[in-house]
Amino acid sequence: MIRFWRMVALTGYFGLFGLLLLWLTWLEPLHRLPVALALILWVGPLLFPLRGLLRGRPYTHAWTSFLALFYFVFGVFHAAGPMAHPGLAWFAIGFSVLLFLGAILYVRAKPFAHAMESH
Repeated sequence: MIRFWRMVALTGYFGLFGLLLLWLTWLEPLHRLPVALALILWVGPLLFPLRGLLRGRPYTHAWTSFLALFYFVFGVFHAAGPMAHPGLAWFAIGFSVLLFLGAILYVRAKPFAHAMESH
């Protein structure tokens, strides 16, 4: 079960990462900010947990769940406002929920998996 939750977290992470890259560069670039600055502000924070998520570190998964909440709020904000592509915001909400649930449930299952391996 632990592998399942890790894959859910990684699916949410890479889905959110790819969606934001497409959204901010090609599908609906911001006109008030340069694209590079928008990428630094919204995609940049996702780079911090990348190494720990790929290595399966529970501590990184735990604090990444807090980061997922930021992107959930980002998606809700854009879903409520006028957008050319409102589906993008719903995808951001979905991927952030996957990241949050996958990360939290991975951390919860990790100690149990170690206990089962030692017996």
